[in-house]
Amino acid sequence: MAAGETQLYAKVSNKLKGRNTSLLLDPLLTMGFPAHIALKALAATGRKTAEEAADWLHGHCSDPSLDDPIPQEYALFLCPTGPLLEKLQEFWRESKRQCAKNRAHEVFPHVTLCDFFTCEDQKVECLYEALRRAGDRILNSFPTLVPLVLHSSISYLGFFINDSPADVIREFATAFATEASVLADCTVKPCTKQLHLTLAHKFYPHHQRTLEQLARAIQPSHTCQWTAALYSRDMRFVHYQTLKALFQYKPQNADELMLSRGDYIFVDPTQQEEASEGWAIGISHRTGCRGFLPENYTERANEADTWVKHRTYTFSLAMDLNSRKDGEASSRRNGEFHTPSVSRNISSIQALQATIMRRGVLVVRHGERVDQVFGKSWLQQCTTTDGKYYRPDLNFPHSLPKRSNGIKDFENDPPLSSCGIFQARLAGEALLDSGIRVTAVFVSPALRCVQTAKHILEELKLEKKLKIRVEPGVFEWMKWEAGKATPTFLTLEELKEANFNVDPDYRSHLWECASVKKTKRRGSGSW
Repeated sequence: MAAGETQLYAKVSNKLKGRNTSLLLDPLLTMGFPAHIALKALAATGRKTAEEAADWLHGHCSDPSLDDPIPQEYALFLCPTGPLLEKLQEFWRESKRQCAKNRAHEVFPHVTLCDFFTCEDQKVECLYEALRRAGDRILNSFPTLVPLVLHSSISYLGFFINDSPADVIREFATAFATEASVLADCTVKPCTKQLHLTLAHKFYPHHQRTLEQLARAIQPSHTCQWTAALYSRDMRFVHYQTLKALFQYKPQNADELMLSRGDYIFVDPTQQEEASEGWAIGISHRTGCRGFLPENYTERANEADTWVKHRTYTFSLAMDLNSRKDGEASSRRNGEFHTPSVSRNISSIQALQATIMRRGVLVVRHGERVDQVFGKSWLQQCTTTDGKYYRPDLNFPHSLPKRSNGIKDFENDPPLSSCGIFQARLAGEALLDSGIRVTAVFVSPALRCVQTAKHILEELKLEKKLKIRVEPGVFEWMKWEAGKATPTFLTLEELKEANFNVDPDYRSHLWECASVKKTKRRGSGSW
C-alpha cells in the first residue's frame, strides 16, 4: 500500500476506532447507499453482517417505503435453552397435534421482560450496550434455579415465576429499561406484573384437561441456561396475518406479487375487498412490494417467524447449586454476550467439550479484486505499450510484484484493488478488537488471498510472528472450466521477494495426496 493510501487508511481507521457500527456501515456506504437507508437495513437484519444488510437492500430496491423513517419495534425476552427447551418444544408439537393450534404457538417459549418499544435505527447499538450493562449488574444474583409453577385456567396454561427469583428477573428488566432510556433515548416499559411462560392460550375449553396432562410431563427442574434475547419486528404489520409461500409464483400481470418458496407475506384481513375469490393482497417481507397473490400457494405462518434476533445475554447456571463462582466478568463472542461460570465439580468430559468449543477455524474471503471492478480487460487498461504496469485509477494497486513470466500471468491471477486492501485491513482490525487469537494461517496460492492474509496479519500485529502457509488444496479448482487456462501462481521465492512472509518449509499433505492418487490412476495398479 502506498504511503498516501496508508495515511488515508490510518486517518479513517482512527476516526472510526472503537465504533463497531463502522465495520458494518462503511461497506454499505461504499456501495452507494445513503446512511439512513443503510442503517435501516442493518436494523432490519439484526446488525449481523454487512453482507446480510446488502442482500436486504438489493431485495428491497423496489420497496416504496424504503426511504420512510419507520423504526423497528424491539422487545426483550427471557428464553430457556437446553433440556427444558427441548421438553417445551415437544409440548408445543403434541399440543398442536392433539388439540389444534392456539395463540401460544405463534411465538417461541419465552418470558416477556419488556414490552415492544421503538428505537431509532442509528441507536440500536446502544440497546446492545444496555443489555450488556443490565446483565452484568445482576449476574451474581441471578438464581441458580428458576422455579416454575404450573397454573391452569379455562383459557390459559403456563408456568409462573414467583418469590425472590422473580424479583431478580424484574430487577434485570428494570435495569435494561433504565439503561436503554439513557443510552438509546427509548421509552421502555419493563414487565412488573406476574412473570410467566405461556404454554397454551385461547384454546377450546374441552382441551384443557389434555393440555394439563401434557404439561405435567415437563419437569421444571430440567437443566436450563436462561438467555435474555433482544428481538425486533416491523411495527407496520403487527395486526396483519402472516403467510408463507409454499411454491414459486411468477406474476402474470403487473399488479401481482412475485413469490419464491419460503417467502413471508403480510396480509391485512380488513383490506381484501379488491381481491377476487382465491386471491389476497399482501406485502412481501423479502421485497416490501405490494400485490395480488394466489392464496392456495401459501399457508398460515406464525407471528414470530419474521422477527429478527439481535443480541443475547446468557446467564450461565452453575453445575453444582452449592458452588458458584462470583464476580466473573462477562465475555462477548460472535456478537452475543456470554457469562462463563464453570463449577469446580464439572466433569473432565464437559471441560474437554468446553475447550473444543473455544477452538475453531475462521474462514475469510479475499478482498475486492481488480477484475471485479474493471472487468476482464483490466490488464490492458494498466499496461504500457512496452509491457510495463502503470496506475490509471486510484483503485488500481500502487504496484505489482515481479513475476518470472512477466505481467501477462496477472490476467488469471489478479491482485486486490485498493479497496480490497482496505477491506482486508478493516477485517484485521475487527479481529484484533474481538480478541480472537490466531495460531496458524493457511491461504490459497492465489495472489489476492495471500495479499488478504498479509494485511490481516499486519493489523493483528502478527506479520512477523506467523508465517503464511500456502495451501494449494483450498484453491477453488473446480471453478476453472475446461478450456480455460489454469492460473500460474507466484512461487514461494517470488512471494518472499515481494515481502510476503510465507513459510518455505510448509508442505501440503492434501496436495501431495491428490498427486499420489493421480499418479496411481495413471499406472497399471489400482488404488
